Amino acid sequence: MALSRVCWARTALWGSAATPGPYVTRRLQLVRSGLDWGGPRYLFPRQLLIKHFWTPKQQTDFLDIYHALRKQSHPEILCYLEKIIPLISDVGLQWHMTELCTKIQRGTHPAIHDILALRECFSNHPLGMNQLPAFQMKALSRAMLLTPYLPSLLLRHRLKAHTTVIHQLDKALTRLGIAQLTAQEVKSACYLRGLNSTHIAEERCRTWLGEWLQISCSLKEAELSLLLHNVVLLSTNYIGTRR
Repeated sequence: MALSRVCWARTALWGSAATPGPYVTRRLQLVRSGLDWGGPRYLFPRQLLIKHFWTPKQQTDFLDIYHALRKQSHPEILCYLEKIIPLISDVGLQWHMTELCTKIQRGTHPAIHDILALRECFSNHPLGMNQLPAFQMKALSRAMLLTPYLPSLLLRHRLKAHTTVIHQLDKALTRLGIAQLTAQEVKSACYLRGLNSTHIAEERCRTWLGEWLQISCSLKEAELSLLLHNVVLLSTNYIGTRR
């Protein structure tokens, strides 16, 4: 079943295809009709206005701010991957994890096979979704722009659900084809998956999204912890992101 462009754009931007509730709808009607003064929204547009009401400059500035916030968790996430290397039972997988962490620390963008070689590590102990410790789940939540201030049980459930939705969207997008997306839809899809696409050329974004989809569509449900960590692994050193 084809995924409509309008539905995809909204999903990529907001991570949900849900329609606004009655309160939000009423507020938008008031804003559009000029009946709502809404003075504070001019002072705090990032906090009080939805993205559709941001100016082009505000969109760039605010997306940079949000990405800077989620990027703060990247070192913590990568540090944990290094720490668990001795816990990986397979010597070959230990070597692959060491190589991947070293590449990222040196500023190298990892290849698709570098990441997929570790899929077994992320399907069970020590990096499976059910084995992740609370502090790693909190860091991953921040990397996904989700609040980390929840009990471990809820953090795990929400990360699973969020990653599963992205995985399903990836399959649908693969069937649709990246070529069917507009430039803005491509950039929005990349941003949702961890890449600060605001300063990257469209073709570079399409290339990156293609890499993401190739990894995502190669993973089974039990390996989705790797897709979750891929938000950091694939985006950290991509061209144009080291600002």
